[in-house]
Amino acid sequence: MLSKPISYITPFTLLDYPHHSACILWYAGCNMRCLYCYNPEIVFGKGTIEFNEVLSFLKTRIGLLDAVVFSGGECMIHKNITEQIKQVKALGFAVKIDTNGSKPEVLKHLIEENLVDYIALDFKAVPDKFEQITKSNLFKPFLDTLKILTNSKINFEVRTTYHSDLLNENDIKTIIAILASYNYNGNYYIQYFRNNTATIEKLDWSLKNLTSDSLSTKDIQVVFR
Repeated sequence: MLSKPISYITPFTLLDYPHHSACILWYAGCNMRCLYCYNPEIVFGKGTIEFNEVLSFLKTRIGLLDAVVFSGGECMIHKNITEQIKQVKALGFAVKIDTNGSKPEVLKHLIEENLVDYIALDFKAVPDKFEQITKSNLFKPFLDTLKILTNSKINFEVRTTYHSDLLNENDIKTIIAILASYNYNGNYYIQYFRNNTATIEKLDWSLKNLTSDSLSTKDIQVVFR
């Protein structure tokens, strides 16, 4: 457990939690090494902020912010994350978690204890490209997390970062088919890779060569970001 688990705080956002004003806590460290990751300094770096400092900051935002987003890196790998979320909830904030889905047992507990209000789940890649893209063997835990979410009443979204050298249209269709097999319905967000951005792996220019009209189904609406 890092004594200073958080790399930095984004003090205000209207973009990361639907219909809520929020701040973002960027937790240091990750158990994946996604080639397209925009936050190598967070993934490989160490935290600079103690959680007590976060609580002090949040107390000055009571009545000004609706929610706190726990992001990273991967916030769910931190030993004391449940207790930290509990302390944030006690201040009256809604909680959103951004996760790669690698810690299903932790997320299940948070849901059962009503400690999380919204979850953004990253669907990194199709099974046969998952290890290549994430440099991890965590696809099975991810599927366990997806099953937990689709079997719960928690509000959540699924999203994929798309780089045209890493995924193609058939891969996206495979992801949609997997989501359908888990009875997911709603929006599926595709986030186009931001070119000219420092990433873990040096990548070529990515093309915006997908169309929602060819991908959306009766139950799953593809939305580009």
